[in-house]
Amino acid sequence: MTEKLVVISDMWGAKRGLWIASYFGYLQQYYDIVFHDCQQLGGIDVPLGTEENIHKAFVDGGIDTAVAQLLKKETKPAHYLAFSTGGTIAYRAALQGLPMKSLTSISATRIRLENQRPHLPMNLIYGEYDEFMPSQKWAQEVGVDLNVVPHFGHSLYTDEKIISEVCLALLEQVTQVVTKKVV
Repeated sequence: MTEKLVVISDMWGAKRGLWIASYFGYLQQYYDIVFHDCQQLGGIDVPLGTEENIHKAFVDGGIDTAVAQLLKKETKPAHYLAFSTGGTIAYRAALQGLPMKSLTSISATRIRLENQRPHLPMNLIYGEYDEFMPSQKWAQEVGVDLNVVPHFGHSLYTDEKIISEVCLALLEQVTQVVTKKVV
């Protein structure tokens, strides 16, 4: 029986997400993948889809709407892979009781505004040059480890090298589960 992996896009959703196909290519053979477009979850529909307008729509209630929708849609424990705004949505949903087996979150900068952590295995990944990544002080106060990748910025999750490393870690996670069940 394959493990379920819920994938949550960055703020662009499927519109600018060709890179996400690389994740699916690595993972679909080993995981039952469910994909959520951030904009659909958040009810984001801005006439002029600039980065500034989309970001503002998420901050002005879209994140909260997306969290509520995710809590309704996903009721069984699963692994989560989430990017940027999607990572913030997953993190907040976990704090509100979303059943998660693990969370791999890449470039979820807005979690720096949270003052607690979900109690589950997490891999919080950031590019060294991401100016809005949570501080080490925040990480210590909340009790999380930040995995900071040198020489990358916010969009590191679109880089093929990072994609393969993240997928390898997720595959090791699922193959260890299978190995433990067999032994």
